Amino acid sequence: MDAYDLTNDPRAVAAIRAALAEDIGSGDATTLALVDPAARAEGALLAREACRVAGADVGKKVFERVDSGLQVEIVAPDSADVAAGGVILTVRGAAASILTAERTALNFMQRMCGIATLTSRFAEAVKEYGTMILDTRKTTPGLRLFEKYAVLCGGGHNHRFGLFDRVLIKDNHRRLWQGGDPDRLDLAVAAARKSFPALEVEVEVESVAECVSALRGRPDWIMLDNMNCGMMRECVELCRGVARTEASGGIMIERAREVAATGVDAISLGCLTHSAPSVDLSLEWSDGLPEPGQ
Repeated sequence: MDAYDLTNDPRAVAAIRAALAEDIGSGDATTLALVDPAARAEGALLAREACRVAGADVGKKVFERVDSGLQVEIVAPDSADVAAGGVILTVRGAAASILTAERTALNFMQRMCGIATLTSRFAEAVKEYGTMILDTRKTTPGLRLFEKYAVLCGGGHNHRFGLFDRVLIKDNHRRLWQGGDPDRLDLAVAAARKSFPALEVEVEVESVAECVSALRGRPDWIMLDNMNCGMMRECVELCRGVARTEASGGIMIERAREVAATGVDAISLGCLTHSAPSVDLSLEWSDGLPEPGQ
């Protein structure tokens, strides 16, 4: 997995800081009212269902951001698989600090574990064919960095991070470019390369004829959008040695293996980030109740 150092990325640090400010505001009123500031405790963050771990380091960062004196140990690191009831991390120190950080840590982690778990299921389904599972830009605003990292933890790969790092010519672009004539896709590729020579160029096509048109411009990628498997196979053969192929368009887990068998290089899936269910996680006191400080 070509994962990156997420928790030291300034964008991630800023997002964690903002999430804590959103939750804590002027102070954790319940904890301030009821919990002895001297009380110390140890908690375990548990998976209530089997999952692929993502965000353990993020959870650790959240606890430490609230209280640098908390001792956090990651038991199941990112990309590990845990069974229901498995411990992902433990945290020891001031009980009040643990309570204050708990929800924000869980919110990041339950979302990230959900994405990693769904991604791992798709990756396993197509493993036989060596097909890449790609994410998309269909992410939660402000959380793209975390969600794309979770895809990596699940064994997937990142597509473009944003509008700036690849040219992707889709149907709406074509409609606004020289009338969107499908017989001129090669010229669209040429125009894109002239403007951004350092970027990969990808073209979305919906038919074999459009694929032929785009290939004359020798793009880096051809996106096969909402095609049946027969059309995909034909396009894969046409693209062999010229461009890599990406299948797209509402592909569900039940169909992933069949699509991979067509020979496409990748399958892109918006559902990885826009529809992954959060994993049920909870923080439980390891010894029943916090103990008062001495």
